[in-house]
Amino acid sequence: MVSPTEIAQLPAVDDPGVLARIRDHWLDGSDHAESHRELGEQFVVCAPHLPYLVRAERRMLGRMVRYLVSQGVRQFLDLGSGVPARDHVHEVAQEAAPDARVVYVDRDPGLWQDGLRLLEGNENAAYVCADLLCPDDVWRSPEVRRLLDLAEPTAVLLIDTLPHLTELQDPDAVVAAFVGPLARGSYLGISHFIPDESLDDWWPLYGKMFGPPPSVTLRPPERIAQFFTGLDLLEPGVVPVPLWRPDVRPDSDRNPERAQIHAGLARKN
Repeated sequence: MVSPTEIAQLPAVDDPGVLARIRDHWLDGSDHAESHRELGEQFVVCAPHLPYLVRAERRMLGRMVRYLVSQGVRQFLDLGSGVPARDHVHEVAQEAAPDARVVYVDRDPGLWQDGLRLLEGNENAAYVCADLLCPDDVWRSPEVRRLLDLAEPTAVLLIDTLPHLTELQDPDAVVAAFVGPLARGSYLGISHFIPDESLDDWWPLYGKMFGPPPSVTLRPPERIAQFFTGLDLLEPGVVPVPLWRPDVRPDSDRNPERAQIHAGLARKN
């Protein structure tokens, strides 16, 4: 267990960049520090299932990207990307289609620097340091202009990104700003934490033991579905990540329907 003195010295858990490093640890990556592993330990004390959820979400992302490639998509814009390692979009897409092009976007300069290092030598993948609350900055970036032809189908991915936006930040407008310029035949993929009794218990428990917990917005499945308004939401709809087009069976041994991360994919027609 981390001591109170050590807790005071740890990075702020309210920083999405810090949360991305914790996720990298849970995904057995190498782009994190001991402080992030210690924070991850705090999370697990209060919610032991969180690493499983993150891994289930990453497996779902792989299935989603492979499906998109099978539908002819060769362009991907991943928003709020975190660390682009351990079966992230470019690895999965380019294994299935070597000509696939991927642009990652995150506002954290440290993640951007690591992203540039991890993608070095990959001419079909790039990392942009920009805030998704400023969509024009993303669309005007040289990397996006070089790799993405908006006249062709493109997949925009928001994987565990929208929980970091409050309703006051108008996430619907943000989503619309990225979907609007896309050609017909493009796709929007989203994953999102939902409200749940176990997560409701997690917040006060973490607060009592370690201090203020991360500030995120949980949204129910019907609210998540609203982000796909105007698009053709594909089967099976907005569902728990283990149940989103599983390869053979749900990738959870027990109660996959209770996973607190839901996902959906929609097509622009």
